[in-house]
Amino acid sequence: MRKPVIAGNWKMYKAIAEAVDFIEKIKPVAAAAGHCEVVVAPPFTALAAAAQAAKGSKVAVSAQDVHWDKEGAHTGDISPAMLVDAGCTHVIIGHSERRHDHGETDEQVNRKVKAALAAGLTPIVCVGETLAEREAGRTEDVLKTQFEGSLAGLTPSDFSRIIIAYEPVWAIGTGRTATPQMAADAHRVLRGLARQKFGEHEAGAVRILYGGSVKPDNVSGLMAEEEIDGALVGGASLKVDSFTALVNYK
Repeated sequence: MRKPVIAGNWKMYKAIAEAVDFIEKIKPVAAAAGHCEVVVAPPFTALAAAAQAAKGSKVAVSAQDVHWDKEGAHTGDISPAMLVDAGCTHVIIGHSERRHDHGETDEQVNRKVKAALAAGLTPIVCVGETLAEREAGRTEDVLKTQFEGSLAGLTPSDFSRIIIAYEPVWAIGTGRTATPQMAADAHRVLRGLARQKFGEHEAGAVRILYGGSVKPDNVSGLMAEEEIDGALVGGASLKVDSFTALVNYK
């Protein structure tokens, strides 16, 4: 059985005190949520304080990005070891906002995934098509290119330690959401690619999250799909009430 994951990506929101307060309030919710894992991804500045607040609880702390080098002259970047030192267990890699705002490539995503794995972190690897690509009927081609490029050179054992997030770019922060069927179809494509590249067992075990305007009023429909193993949530993860509703999906 694949245990679902509800992950909140806070993006460029929440100062340290806000992050700690949120985690203190969500800890009892996570403790009662035996049906899923709960992950939050604060900004870099709040990671250490958030991880300290979450210590000993069922709330896992993720970073939103990482560099592939152990150290070096990379102004503004953070190494895998620094994330581990701050208390992170997970890291989001290849989010569409990194790909589109910062020109991040599949090759760079791949280097980050390998570095994160080497440091003992769980990568949440994001893939997804733009509106133009979907309307051109290129969704499967885009997912194949991103999947193969982002996960190149991984062994089945490596692959067993990652989480995939399908996030159609056209549904992120737009209020538009892929229908449960559309999301499930894309997840099936990704699981098929995993089967071809890493084998039946790994494909059946990998958790694939959906991201893209997930809210309390649509999460149940998405989670009812067998192929959807959780959600990577942006805006709706910023308030305790809405994030609690997401964790407690029916």
